[in-house]
Amino acid sequence: MDALNVSLLTDAVQALQNPAAFLVLFVALFLVGKWLNDLVTDHALNKELTEKDNPALAISTAGYYLGIIIVFIGAVIGPSTTLLWDVLLVGGYGLGGIVLLLLSRVINDRLILRGFSAQRELIEDQNPGTGAVLFGSYVASALIVAGSIQGEGGGPHTALVFYALGQVALIVFTWLYDWMAPYSLLDQIEQDNTAAGVGFGGALIAIGIIVMRAVSGDFLGWAADLQYLGWNVLLVFVYLVVVRLFFDRVLIPNSDLSVEITRDRNVGAGLLEGAVSIGFAAVLFFVL
Repeated sequence: MDALNVSLLTDAVQALQNPAAFLVLFVALFLVGKWLNDLVTDHALNKELTEKDNPALAISTAGYYLGIIIVFIGAVIGPSTTLLWDVLLVGGYGLGGIVLLLLSRVINDRLILRGFSAQRELIEDQNPGTGAVLFGSYVASALIVAGSIQGEGGGPHTALVFYALGQVALIVFTWLYDWMAPYSLLDQIEQDNTAAGVGFGGALIAIGIIVMRAVSGDFLGWAADLQYLGWNVLLVFVYLVVVRLFFDRVLIPNSDLSVEITRDRNVGAGLLEGAVSIGFAAVLFFVL
């Protein structure tokens, strides 16, 4: 076999090794994430999903699993060197991201769905609205983690700082969202209003997209990056007002969104609100 054929064969083997290594790593991280989730919860997931047919827990768990995938992708698209170092780096960031996802669940249970027990709503009441909010919370937190670990020039400490700041921005947004709504969002969710939960869950994902934009990219220095994050957080608040007005005045001009959600409990209206919020956020992510 001549030198050219040996070189081509080596390149082919390397081309197969890279995706195979990351696929194996992803499966391993996914299984670890499932094990950690089972470890920190006091209910049997399989029993709730198969014997009790619990839709609320299924929605929430789907958000967590999707969050693991988002974190892994954020780690993979970061800076690359050698295959071994890339696998170690992605594995470390992926495992750390899973831990942050579980931490986000505790934080968001206490500060986003404050005033009642989210776990009771999931397990005892099987409340799909609560499941939808937790789905959005998981995905939003995962987007923030993915943005924090993607890019060059920083490290685990910068990722943790930007994750924390992004999480604070997410919590402040939820308080503002609740304050702007002409009804008590938390009361509606606790009263098993699926429409309110779906709309709010979509809004959380939308905010996660915008905050991810603010914390992603190469680390340029604390002053520059914190200023950039501040402008994007301001954009979040402006965005909240604009989307709400757009939905009320353009998409359903002859109806009141608040009435559709609170009185009619119109899940379609909540889903449409969430989808429009995510769509607007995605456009902002790519055009600004």
